[in-house]
Amino acid sequence: MKHTKVIELLNSAQTMQDVYVKGWVRTFRNNQFIALNDGSTIHNIQCVVDFENTPAEVLKRITTGAAVALKGSLVESQGKGQKFEVQVTNVEILGDSDAEKFPMQPKKHSLEFLRENAHLRVRTNAFGAIMRVRSVLAFAVHQYFQEKGFVYVNTPVITGADAEGAGEMFQVTSLPLDSLPKNEEGKVDFKKDFFGKHTNLTVSGQLEAETFAMALGQVYTFGPTFRAENSNTSRHLAEFWMIEPEVAFNDLHDNMDLAEDFIQYVIQYTMDKCGDDLKFLESRLLEEEKQKPQAERSEMALLEKLNFVLENNFKRVSYTEAIDILKNSKPNKNKKFQYLIEEWGADLQSEHERFLVEKHFKSPVIVYDYPANIKSFYMRLNEDQKTVAAMDILFPGIGEIVGGSQREERLDVLLEKMKVIGIDEEELWWYLDTRRFGTAVHSGFGLGFERLVLFVTGMTNIRDVIPFPRTPGNAEF
Repeated sequence: MKHTKVIELLNSAQTMQDVYVKGWVRTFRNNQFIALNDGSTIHNIQCVVDFENTPAEVLKRITTGAAVALKGSLVESQGKGQKFEVQVTNVEILGDSDAEKFPMQPKKHSLEFLRENAHLRVRTNAFGAIMRVRSVLAFAVHQYFQEKGFVYVNTPVITGADAEGAGEMFQVTSLPLDSLPKNEEGKVDFKKDFFGKHTNLTVSGQLEAETFAMALGQVYTFGPTFRAENSNTSRHLAEFWMIEPEVAFNDLHDNMDLAEDFIQYVIQYTMDKCGDDLKFLESRLLEEEKQKPQAERSEMALLEKLNFVLENNFKRVSYTEAIDILKNSKPNKNKKFQYLIEEWGADLQSEHERFLVEKHFKSPVIVYDYPANIKSFYMRLNEDQKTVAAMDILFPGIGEIVGGSQREERLDVLLEKMKVIGIDEEELWWYLDTRRFGTAVHSGFGLGFERLVLFVTGMTNIRDVIPFPRTPGNAEF
């Protein structure tokens, strides 16, 4: 007999005589009431055991965390809170769980404790909800681009290129670390390494995606990226997933249109599909906020924040305008900002970005035309020779969520920019070929997937929206 998922039983239109359900015990009360969950929904189904006719040795094995298979009838529930329950006629223990040793007891656990048990934390309501939302968001990403005719490109994880020019990369080698071969200059001889050259884990698939956009028109990548930054914060991971579309013939304004449309689509899709999970996460967030001082609480509840993004057109403002607004703002004049805005050229911090979104414009904001010297070499230099055609999208509660630009399509300008910051032409010969043979205006953006999941779930630490976080000093599981 095939088992039925809990979500199907709870959404059933009628009672059923014979049902077979499998899942994990969340709680077992009075030797009679099992709260059963199988991961298909945030909700448990109550299963009522006939304890008088169930062997005592079986009842003893119905413990929190145990896997069970139950046969019985789906009947209208006598209690409040759910429409149906299962009257159990047969209990089979599929996998025992020692109640005294199982870490995920039916009580409130700290997020730090749950991170230490990342392999089991998904059995809690909160993490079950987060991972279902993450899954639906990932599907929505692919659906959006596929519906728009984009080609999905798998860019390499191992690369010799540093897209950001940041240098904070994880090295990849097959050389024996205890006896590294040296060349005549006394440096490591990477010619003897597996790839015959110095290689790293990728920080971005953008440069490779650009080459494909110049043949296929519109492409996107969605894969793992790596940063060896020693940033032990609630906003940084050493391994995370990036969404990076690249579109030939799109200028900066087309790029903004695409990013705004994309974000609103995936959020709306997830709200349509994950209503119960998002309601649960909203109530969880409200409880968490009650523990904070009034000044640190969010001004908007989770669903209100998501609707804020869906219902407001994104306000577009140049970096120069944004600096003027911030320079003349009350927090800046009263020295309330941690980083005071004193002159044009300052790099915007999260506090500035949130002020623009939450206080000044009261809508999502796209800031564009940033100073060239605080942005990457591949961004198109504007006619003023001091700004580049870059854009960042800013959201409430989180600040920057998307960074993108029109790419520098002029070979001579790109070569000059690379020369100034010391990027070797020979290392990126293949990238420069796209400017030598049929160059054209093109644009793209990058969106850290975990930042998006963080925003949609209302969680406050990025380590809680990825199954197994990789951070400085931590590569457990």
